[in-house]
Formats: sequence, C-alpha cells, structure tokens
Amino acid sequence: MIISLYFAKIQSQQKRKIIKADVTVDGEYINVKYEFKRVSFDRIPIITGYLLSTMDRWNNGKQAKLNYRVKQN
Repeated sequence: MIISLYFAKIQSQQKRKIIKADVTVDGEYINVKYEFKRVSFDRIPIITGYLLSTMDRWNNGKQAKLNYRVKQN
C-alpha cells in the first residue's frame, strides 16, 4: 500500500507514467528503481539561438522566421 502511494506521488510530480519498477529490501533499507514511459516530443528547429519547449511561446517575429525558413534535408 505504501509503495503504491509512493509511485502515485512520483507519477503525479513528474506527470509521467511509471512502466517498470524494481523494489528490493536490504535490512532496514528499501531500494526503489523505476522507469518512466517515454515522452514523445516535436522536433523544434533552432532559429537564431532560440530553443523553447513549444513554439506557441514564440513572438510573431520568430514564428515568421519559422514559416519562411527553407528546410534542409
């Protein structure tokens, strides 16, 4: 019960789902290792040094640069 509450708290804090967990007891200590589900992301090009989490935070000038940009292969 306590372990499941711990995992729920970690998932809530990280806003990611735990997909794998390994719990071992060593005397008075409990070792917990967990793995999160991978997060997909959009590739955001670097335009004149700007790299933000999402492009909706860009000002009009940076969005215009993205729209007029020539993509390289």
